[in-house]
Amino acid sequence: MDASGTTDSDGSDYTLLKDLKWKIEEEAGTFSLCLWIYLNTSATPLPIIIIQQAHSDTSSSVPFLALNKEKHMMLFPLLFLHKEAPDQENSASLTEIPCACSEIEFPTDKWVHVGCEVSADFMRLHIDGEVVGMKAVTSLRNCDSNSNPLQKVTLSSVDNELNCYVHKANVLPLSSSIKDHYIKDPPLQLSIDSSCASEIEEGSDGVWSIVGGKASCRRNFSLDVILSDAFGQPMNKELEVFSSLLYDDNGTPVEKPNDAEAPLLTSYDGIEFTSFDRPSKLLQGRASFKLKISQLSSKCDNRLFKIKFDIPKLGSYPFLEVFSRPIRCISRNRNTRTPSTVLKKSTLLVNKCNRLEEKSSEVKSNPVHEGKSFPPQKRVKLGLEKLASTLTANPLLFHRPDEEGNSHAFNDNQVEVMSTTSLEGKRETIEETENSLSDSGSVEAKNSASEVMASERNLISDLSIFKYCLGGLNERSLMLKEITPSASDQDMDNFSQQISLYSGCLHHRHQIMISKRLIEEGTKAWALISQNNDHIHWENIIYEVEEQFMKIACCNSRSLAHQDFELLRRIAGCWDYITKENFEKMWCWLYPVAFTLSKDWINKLWTSTSPKWIEGFITKEEAEASLYGTTGPQEPGTFILRFPTSRSWPHPDAGSLVVTFIGTDNAVHHRLLSLDYIYSCGGREMNVKPLQDMLLAEPELSRLGSKKSLTLLEC
Repeated sequence: MDASGTTDSDGSDYTLLKDLKWKIEEEAGTFSLCLWIYLNTSATPLPIIIIQQAHSDTSSSVPFLALNKEKHMMLFPLLFLHKEAPDQENSASLTEIPCACSEIEFPTDKWVHVGCEVSADFMRLHIDGEVVGMKAVTSLRNCDSNSNPLQKVTLSSVDNELNCYVHKANVLPLSSSIKDHYIKDPPLQLSIDSSCASEIEEGSDGVWSIVGGKASCRRNFSLDVILSDAFGQPMNKELEVFSSLLYDDNGTPVEKPNDAEAPLLTSYDGIEFTSFDRPSKLLQGRASFKLKISQLSSKCDNRLFKIKFDIPKLGSYPFLEVFSRPIRCISRNRNTRTPSTVLKKSTLLVNKCNRLEEKSSEVKSNPVHEGKSFPPQKRVKLGLEKLASTLTANPLLFHRPDEEGNSHAFNDNQVEVMSTTSLEGKRETIEETENSLSDSGSVEAKNSASEVMASERNLISDLSIFKYCLGGLNERSLMLKEITPSASDQDMDNFSQQISLYSGCLHHRHQIMISKRLIEEGTKAWALISQNNDHIHWENIIYEVEEQFMKIACCNSRSLAHQDFELLRRIAGCWDYITKENFEKMWCWLYPVAFTLSKDWINKLWTSTSPKWIEGFITKEEAEASLYGTTGPQEPGTFILRFPTSRSWPHPDAGSLVVTFIGTDNAVHHRLLSLDYIYSCGGREMNVKPLQDMLLAEPELSRLGSKKSLTLLEC
């Protein structure tokens, strides 16, 4: 057996399928063809033949591997070996030829491992190491022992225009393991980690809005790019990732005007550079970008932009470059926007022990009825004396944010004075950012942290505190993983209070304080699950993950449902197999959620099944669909409680609850509940009203909804 074609290693690992041919020279006619495929079918009509088989004595060919109209992979019998092989003289529809066919849709625009097992008596199709289709066939050798023309069969691409890349293509003996070929030396791919994005507002049409333009107005926005293998495992290579600004409609570079700045800039230590001059280096497979756009869409015929990230050193391949979503670059004073999901922060209602947040990276805004704008604020410092007395009766109150996401629950002791005009009918632009305040930023941080500063010296350096306050989620996560093994509980407590002081956000303290247990228990859980293996089948981790979750959540009566595990799989970013990197992503989201549920206040809601106060692990879209439906919105005041999928440790609001509800405008709204009361009041939590009573006391909430059916709880 022999495979002719170029499949070099080290930089030439990838080749177009059209450049490959496999000549089957095995007399017995049994073999396995294994290869990684990256297929782009967006411009190719289905069905398509991916690999054809032909005989040197004829000019015609028949399919060997194909995709049907439903994107199901099909493996056909081999010429001169199987009686059921396609007829070279009579062309037939793909559906009329016996084949081994998968029942799942074949993924495109990503790497997929394909194994074609050819035996005298069967054909077996493997996708990502698993058998997805099998067909019993009749061997011609049993009918005619003198027949031996198989050595002349050639496998090759049928369409030179097919945009299909191949990695590590091998023809192997039938005795070789296809799964071993799958696991060894997977291909690389580049992707954007949107969970680390900040200062980006996403519209309902999927377009990002970014504030740019002249130097005095434009803002930094952050994006992380990950180089990983096909299993999602980050690749620790010393490479540089470049970024450039393109027009979204045709992919051409955005021009630099005469005597003007480059269209895309990057910031290092507060200094701006042309993005191409300062690429970002990969650190543990991740490159972090802080970018600015100097060109406004309004000055470019209202065209949309997109950012391209690539690694020129590895070559120009579609899987080693990645593009952002379409971008509309706007000026800071622009007021009219598409209803949007915002990736920047907001401040919520303040109470000494508790607050309810309105915000989110998952919020749809209301139409604008008042055009008043406010100056941008990093945070609003609120006096607490009068607020505390007025809010004690019910610490879960809603407030509408202004245009910059700042709360209007002001009083006479407010430090930074802003206009307190009525916001009735005003649109909600609820923003968040990972680098400044939490969505529920707390001014209590100054008082609590200053006491520690005055009494003792922190053993963790001031530089670490400075870096943590300015860093993104990825930087903070890496810092905590470095600090926690050697730091005592007292060190972590001092560190958390100083972070709260300098960031102005008390919620950082909770995330820092759970770090030690989160990291230790996550490490033990992965060691128990993986047993020193790099890739674990998803089904093999379900039992252990559920055990860990129920132990941390202190709950034995409600286990995780199928829908919960499906969401965890999406958060982990894996398919059939999970890697350590995938597990860590899932764990950083799941542990804070389980920790929140361990609190008696929330645990009672989680264990309640009639009614079901918390709808398991569901997405924003699922919550909206259950409240809106095909016939229109449910009655105003109908709400669902859920955990936001965009909040993972060490985000200040990881593990918090979101209220998704129908407002009086019949639109869906999302507001985040602060859990300060639970974490800060300790033993006093038994002296307060149950959370469900406090929720139903809110004027905007009147009845509890359900994902499948609606349960009414009248106030």
